[in-house]
Amino acid sequence: MNNLELKKRANDVRKGIVTAVHSAKAGHPGGSLSAADMFTFLYFEEMNIDPQSPKKEDRDRFVLSKGHTAPGLYSAMANRGYFPVEDLTTLRKLGSYLQGHPCVHIPGVDMSSGSLGQGVSAAVGMALGAKLDNRDFRVYTMLGDGELEEGQVWEAAMFAGHRKLDNLCVIVDNNNLQIDGPIDQVCSPYPIDKKFEAFNFHVITIDAHDFDQIRAAFKEARETKGMPTCIVMHSLKGKGVSFMENSVDWHGKAPNDEEYAVAMADLDKIAADLEKEGQA
Repeated sequence: MNNLELKKRANDVRKGIVTAVHSAKAGHPGGSLSAADMFTFLYFEEMNIDPQSPKKEDRDRFVLSKGHTAPGLYSAMANRGYFPVEDLTTLRKLGSYLQGHPCVHIPGVDMSSGSLGQGVSAAVGMALGAKLDNRDFRVYTMLGDGELEEGQVWEAAMFAGHRKLDNLCVIVDNNNLQIDGPIDQVCSPYPIDKKFEAFNFHVITIDAHDFDQIRAAFKEARETKGMPTCIVMHSLKGKGVSFMENSVDWHGKAPNDEEYAVAMADLDKIAADLEKEGQA
């Protein structure tokens, strides 16, 4: 898939995020939007997956360790064909299978997550299991930068590095904002790259919204042997929605009807600009 197609897909994913959270009147749009390009690349290009056979044994695994950004994961999965896009409007509603955090009863979800620090630990276990069983699937997990304040993250990292789990790729969404404000003011995890390197990770730093950099990073990760990889992606919280960008206020708040209209107009303009780019 070329970059223009990926940008269009990512914009659709962002529309799904905003629509789902607006419909639920609750949720976490900011961190879902910052990770939308990465979700898109993982599900449309990088991972060996099949929406028609979500439990196939040789599939790559993905664990959303920052489980509160489930709207981003759900939107990517819906657009990829795991379940109807229309079901995104049932987010967090009574009786819906799409609740506030990922759960394994959802087709294509490999691990229930939400308690920060635990998802990456599960991903490390999956990667070790693959090694012990001599299976060649890869395991991907995405963490929030605020999540790095959890001690369990570093226990998992120490174990992964010690066991040389080169089938594991940890992705850190470094948008520099968590629920209470900038991460360097709340409880700084910086320097993120040096910390993972200290635990015997190969570290790659990229722009989270540049598909060339994302593609190159995953290629480098696959080619790295004898150690796990950590991709630190510098992102913009709320990316794509003007009034949400780089605003901590939208960590965990749904837009009202008027705000939803503005957000969708922003994303419709991006869609129109991408169409013009394709015709140029």
